Amino acid sequence: MVEIEYKLSGTEEKAIEKVIFDENLHYLHMVLPTGEGLPEHYSNSNVYMTVVRGRLSIGLNDQEIHEYEAGTLLKIPFQSKMNVKNLHSETLELIVVKAPAPKN
Repeated sequence: MVEIEYKLSGTEEKAIEKVIFDENLHYLHMVLPTGEGLPEHYSNSNVYMTVVRGRLSIGLNDQEIHEYEAGTLLKIPFQSKMNVKNLHSETLELIVVKAPAPKN
């Protein structure tokens, strides 16, 4: 087999899975129940965030919080201040791709 297979969890609990973390990109699967979020931080690469289910509430830089529904893909530039939250009753599920992979 040439391909490598990865499985994403089907949990309803908070999860941040580092599915692929290599020199090319970082591919993360996130599940955020109601009221959960990420610590405010600055993006360390270009971030491509896909809302798989639920509704994303996100504040970028000094903007007010915007909301995005399932099926939305956001492109967030390098060094953007990010405030990611689930402010809704439905579980939020995201796929996050960082490309190029951040350099430490």
